[in-house]
Amino acid sequence: MRSVTYSMGMSLDGYIVGPDGGFDWTGPDAEVFRWWIDEIKGVGTHLMGRRLYETMLYWETADQDPSLGDAEREWTALWKPLPKVVFSTTLTAVQGNARLASGDLAEEIERLRAEPGESEIAIGGATLAAQAAELGLIDEYRAMVHPVLVGGGIPFFPQHERRVNLDLVETRTFTSKVVYLHYRVVR
Repeated sequence: MRSVTYSMGMSLDGYIVGPDGGFDWTGPDAEVFRWWIDEIKGVGTHLMGRRLYETMLYWETADQDPSLGDAEREWTALWKPLPKVVFSTTLTAVQGNARLASGDLAEEIERLRAEPGESEIAIGGATLAAQAAELGLIDEYRAMVHPVLVGGGIPFFPQHERRVNLDLVETRTFTSKVVYLHYRVVR
């Protein structure tokens, strides 16, 4: 069965964006960006909310920028064809290889898990991930922890009132002092 993973960058105090909505502190160095390229190779479908979808729209046309480096071109070549499902109550259309979700989150994940193959179902965006976590649909948490305290904002971890036990799968410290933490949900 295909697993559902939630991967994003976060501050040491647990936020994906600061109180001002900024996330410039997550800009990856070359080593971290290479990790994200390798990570996306295992994804078969990416689920996201409207805000992340709008942020990632840049990559739909980035390959037209002549100043783009080799790593960014590689990312774009992987991102553009990747099937994406966008959950939004305000969007009426999406671009690229994306579609608006036709069912609720649990129905979409159930349908995707039933598809053949081993590729992951990635969830991006804290709001959508919080909904999936509340429903017990996330199998793995993968946090790229940046060495900064932002003091508030949108939290990486959902704020639900239930305990979730995790098994540590992997850790990695990058030369930029960013730390990768990979946990699997204990069922």
